[in-house]
Amino acid sequence: MASSIPGPVPLPASQYDLSTYMGRVKHCAGISDPTMLLNTSKDIEEAKRLVWDYKNGVIPQMTPELWRAKRILDSSIHPDTGETVLLPFRMSSCVLSNLVVTAGMLTPGLGNAGTLFWQIANQSLNVAINTANANKSHPLTTKQLVTNYFLAVGASCGVALGLNSIVPRLKNVSANTRLILGRLVPFAAVVSAGIVNVFLMRSEEIKKGISVFDKDGNELGTSKRAAVQAVGETAASRVINATPIMVIPPLLLVRMQKTILKGKGPAIQNLANIGLITATSFLVLPFALAVFPQRREVSVSQLEDKFHGLKNKNGEEIKTVQFNRGI
Repeated sequence: MASSIPGPVPLPASQYDLSTYMGRVKHCAGISDPTMLLNTSKDIEEAKRLVWDYKNGVIPQMTPELWRAKRILDSSIHPDTGETVLLPFRMSSCVLSNLVVTAGMLTPGLGNAGTLFWQIANQSLNVAINTANANKSHPLTTKQLVTNYFLAVGASCGVALGLNSIVPRLKNVSANTRLILGRLVPFAAVVSAGIVNVFLMRSEEIKKGISVFDKDGNELGTSKRAAVQAVGETAASRVINATPIMVIPPLLLVRMQKTILKGKGPAIQNLANIGLITATSFLVLPFALAVFPQRREVSVSQLEDKFHGLKNKNGEEIKTVQFNRGI
């Protein structure tokens, strides 16, 4: 993010009012825009130069070029390290990176082998995205990453296979209800494993705390309470992000298979499935991402006592702090 560029002049957080939900929706639509993937390394370096000039007083005010530069950095740069996030794991690549595995998981009629394959593929992608974008106050060791990965994979596969075996045995529900429940099994597996994944991959943050900053970007120390809020909100956001994408398309597909897709071959039905997933993903992602701000601001009264009564360089008492929630 552009906030990682050094300089004494604070950079506006967004063109939009991030204290409002719709303001965050517009902001998230910008940073998750797939066209941001077209920016080259040269574009990113040029964006860094423009933002540095503003934050160091060379450019006196925000311009359209500066807003675009900020958008480029917000969609490609890690806010803690200032390093470029690997392209498939950036927010601007979110829909495209998840499209293949989501379509795979939601393919009707998957057997146990197919279910295992796509759940493993999905959790592998989740671990990569978590690792690339998590708060970097306390990075995990390779051993911790590997251990947490296998635990997350085990959770998703266990839920998926367990529900796949239970749903067909439900005798007190209609065949149509069993069909719908069967189509929602991937959603249950993804949500449960997604929550496990977030807490496992970011466990060190909860144990040791994450860095918190004043409004001018000066680090004040680490807070475990801020870490719990950051990781908890990220886990909740995974449920919110997954719900429309993994619930709306399969339910619509069930309806379409009884109407306009009735009698159509597997290829047509798979194309319809992918189209529904793609359209839903692009439409709802900004609304889901906007539920919780990535750059969180909280009152010091919600944190540990060591943050109470601190003063900034002007001698004013610090009443709120900020931290990177991660994604």
